[in-house]
Amino acid sequence: MGILKPDDTYFMQQALKLAEQAYEEDEIPVGAVVVINKRVIAKAYNHTERLHDVTAHAEMLALTSAFNHLGAKYLPDCTLYVTLEPCVMCAGAIHWSQIGGLVYAAPDEKKGYTRYDAGILHPRTEVREGVLAEESIALIKNFFRRMRN
Repeated sequence: MGILKPDDTYFMQQALKLAEQAYEEDEIPVGAVVVINKRVIAKAYNHTERLHDVTAHAEMLALTSAFNHLGAKYLPDCTLYVTLEPCVMCAGAIHWSQIGGLVYAAPDEKKGYTRYDAGILHPRTEVREGVLAEESIALIKNFFRRMRN
């Protein structure tokens, strides 16, 4: 995986704030931001419960917003920051977007794309992982603990 960059922590903090918002709305706490030229152009968090839509993952919503913002169907100059490793569905969308970078905080040991096919992403997408992983894992664990109680 790629070497972390100085801005990775800053942008992952933005994604984590969105994950916290999802947590407060009883959504699985995943947040995502899309960045180009050190500027956030799209942001989202999970809306699967609110929209009754299993495809309304943070990554999918953030990518759609970025496409609309740029008026483009490819994102080679962008980086997606997400608090949890994308699932296979999201990894497929990330592949098709041809995004330049993917940075995720925590691995998803049950449904993360690397459990199925680590090569699913576009070959030019640079991947970095582990940025604020502890914070993301804690938020997810607290969410599921709260849901069980």
